[in-house]
Amino acid sequence: MSRIGKKPIEIPSGVEVKIEGNVITAKGPKGTESVTFRDEVKVSVADNHIIVEPNSDDRKTNALHGLFRTLIANAVHGVSQGFEKKLEIVGVGYRANMEGTKLNMALGYSHPVIIEPPAGITLSVEANTKITVKGSNKQTVGDVAAFIRSKRPPEVYKGKGVKYEGEHIRRKAGKAGKK
Repeated sequence: MSRIGKKPIEIPSGVEVKIEGNVITAKGPKGTESVTFRDEVKVSVADNHIIVEPNSDDRKTNALHGLFRTLIANAVHGVSQGFEKKLEIVGVGYRANMEGTKLNMALGYSHPVIIEPPAGITLSVEANTKITVKGSNKQTVGDVAAFIRSKRPPEVYKGKGVKYEGEHIRRKAGKAGKK
């Protein structure tokens, strides 16, 4: 059995969980998330906990057991507390600001980079250089943060660009020059 899959998922207060066929839906203060699980696992709700159990004991089922337990736990966490990713902009003249719900960034190009967030995602900017991506779906939050970072990834010589908060950029030495 999967070690991760063995742990029951605690349902926080304010979150409703429904199981209909192979779909589990969690509804909470931050929104609604649903996960479609496969027939290899059995999901049940018992005394304020969600329990995921495998139907057989082969390798593939064990892997799916841990996977679906984690996906369901992320859905429950997302609708109760939400997820967020923080990005930093490094570089002279690089900045970001909000225009309504759209993110407008100046990243050294001849044009502004404008990003419109998908449904369920909120973007915010603090101090022109810190961007926060928030939402209830962990995968969508990560995808939007990666998309923003891809507009100007950090370069290795000066470290200029958009990076995750706390990300370490390996630096390269520049030209050695004549001696």
